[in-house]
Amino acid sequence: MRISYTPIKLMSVVIIALWVILVGMGGHSASALTPKDQFYQAQKAAAALNKNTKNQQNRSLWLDCIKKYKKVYQLNPKGEWAAAGLYRAGQLYAELYRKSGRSSDQKDAAALFGQIIKEFPKSRYTPRSHTELASLKGKKSSQKAATLSSVSSAPSASSGSAVFTKMKRARDTSARLTNDESRRKYRDQWEACMKPFQDIYRSDPKGPHAAECLYMIGVLYNGLSVESRRQEDREAAMDYFQRVQSGFPGTHHAKLAAEELGMAMMTAPSPEISPPSSGSGQRARSGGTATVQDLRYWSNPNYTRIVVNADRETDFTHHLLKKDPSINKPQRLYIDLEKSRLGNTLQKSIPINDDLLSDARAGQYTADSVRIVVDIKSFKRYKIFSLDNPFRIILDIWGADANGKTPQMASESPPPSVQRTPSSRPSPSSRPSPSPSTSVGTGTLPTGAIARQLALGVKRIVIDPGHGGKDYGAPGYQKGVHEKQITLQIATRLARKVRSQLGCEVILTRTTDRYLTLEERTAIANTKNADLFISIHTNAIKDPRAYGIETYFLNLATDDEAIRVAARENATSAKNISDLESILNDLMQNAKINESSRLAAMVQAEMCQYLKSRYSDIRNKGVKQAPFYVLLGAQMPAILVETAFISNSRECGRLVSEKYQEAVCDGIIQGIRQYIRDTTAFAEPPPNKKPKTTKG
Repeated sequence: MRISYTPIKLMSVVIIALWVILVGMGGHSASALTPKDQFYQAQKAAAALNKNTKNQQNRSLWLDCIKKYKKVYQLNPKGEWAAAGLYRAGQLYAELYRKSGRSSDQKDAAALFGQIIKEFPKSRYTPRSHTELASLKGKKSSQKAATLSSVSSAPSASSGSAVFTKMKRARDTSARLTNDESRRKYRDQWEACMKPFQDIYRSDPKGPHAAECLYMIGVLYNGLSVESRRQEDREAAMDYFQRVQSGFPGTHHAKLAAEELGMAMMTAPSPEISPPSSGSGQRARSGGTATVQDLRYWSNPNYTRIVVNADRETDFTHHLLKKDPSINKPQRLYIDLEKSRLGNTLQKSIPINDDLLSDARAGQYTADSVRIVVDIKSFKRYKIFSLDNPFRIILDIWGADANGKTPQMASESPPPSVQRTPSSRPSPSSRPSPSPSTSVGTGTLPTGAIARQLALGVKRIVIDPGHGGKDYGAPGYQKGVHEKQITLQIATRLARKVRSQLGCEVILTRTTDRYLTLEERTAIANTKNADLFISIHTNAIKDPRAYGIETYFLNLATDDEAIRVAARENATSAKNISDLESILNDLMQNAKINESSRLAAMVQAEMCQYLKSRYSDIRNKGVKQAPFYVLLGAQMPAILVETAFISNSRECGRLVSEKYQEAVCDGIIQGIRQYIRDTTAFAEPPPNKKPKTTKG
């Protein structure tokens, strides 16, 4: 039978057909989301909810965010993002429970944390799930939560032990305090929760509950430090975790304590000492036997930095061993230090247990050599190099997705999206040109690809106040003024302005007067997945007439002054800077040299222009390059800003002035804003041209 169509009917058929095609395309686009994309969609939704207290009263918005996170797991239940999605969903359920008081929310949170423990036993989110479960324990579900989390090593209730009853009561009391917002702000409430654990431990320091008691006291001190913001509370928590590790090695609570110490490594304080008589510090002693003093690490799912500290310089070799299934040995990397001994206080094993590594351990390999062994789960590449004063060996390991973004630390608030102010696109001629030397070692991504990656949003910036604690930095022209004070003041002001004016999340490497090693600062930026790293400093030289502003990026030094500045900031000598350059070519193959050069040029130009409009005698010393320790291994555009000469009378007077500090920050902000605009414009195709597409 022949079917005929009138024009109206034909048009209806065409419209329906187009609608079906569009719906199909839309469905395909939605289903094409990767777990990574889904995770960041969920992060964006959670960030919006976190900002709006009115919306937090709407239960459906909480459930919508939770659904988005659970979708991450559903897209690939065995993938690297699965545990992160479940963990964030569990956290939101736990937060919702604390607001709603519904037992169903508590149960849903516990179920998700329990699922992580069961399905991802080796995930970095598993220890955190144990902790979350412990904090969820209420009067009705404390025994179940304790069983799920395996935090308790206590005997069964059937033993009828009086100690068991005390432990159960102590756990329940602690859980109630954790869930009670009104009581958490009072110190005596925390101390009252600690007392039963202290009493049980004192009654039997080697008993079956001893490790858990010390661990729980540490957990409570940790919680107290969040409320009180007192450093001594934080230090007390770390002390108890260390006592668990040293007193009960190999136990479950020792592993939990190690996880707490590992997470706190980036904020652990160092003791204060008097200022050094000279800025160079004590050089590593040559000759004799070196003592390996400690192992430290920082990590995220796609990057880990391990640092081996020794009290003097010594030769070392390293070798990668293949996996040996016949003897059940994973792939291993070992470092042999010659003429070395293990220190008495060295923690010989640190359980890392992230997506790349299982653990690192140190042993006396021969009578006069120490071997560091790292058990590897997976990796894409690694680099090993040494720094001096004090001597330390740095091991950087990157995963397969190291060039991309990884999930942020799930215990932190999601970063806000960047807010760009409207502006006309800068012409190519207005952009600062990179230094000619920056054509070397641009990394594994082409420049356009890096620009497109950055154009997705500069969301997180790590600002590093130089020096601190026992490292006073350069002395000022004015008596009692030191570089460490000025850099912290400027960095704090800059952080506030970046948050308010650019809408970016800011992480300060230090917020108080405390000591950080140079390699620790870069590790913070890498493990926090920063988009930019900016280190704040003041310049100094013996000639008090020297003045001016300059900005550096990592590269081979091009002049004697750059070598001098790098030697001072690295607390080393010009000779060691020359020695360091021999390893830079290899290290910089994966550094963002071109992008760092562009960022430095824009910050330097905008800062100097802004200051010249407000002050006389502002000298633009330009953009320079040198091998700064603090920039080594940075996986994002990274610069070091020398804001003025603290050794100059006029500029020292300005540096202590709030007005000048504010002006410096305003200039840096303009440079960052220009860099974001320029990067976005550089990544986008011209308006009259269509972007190229690829098949597949």
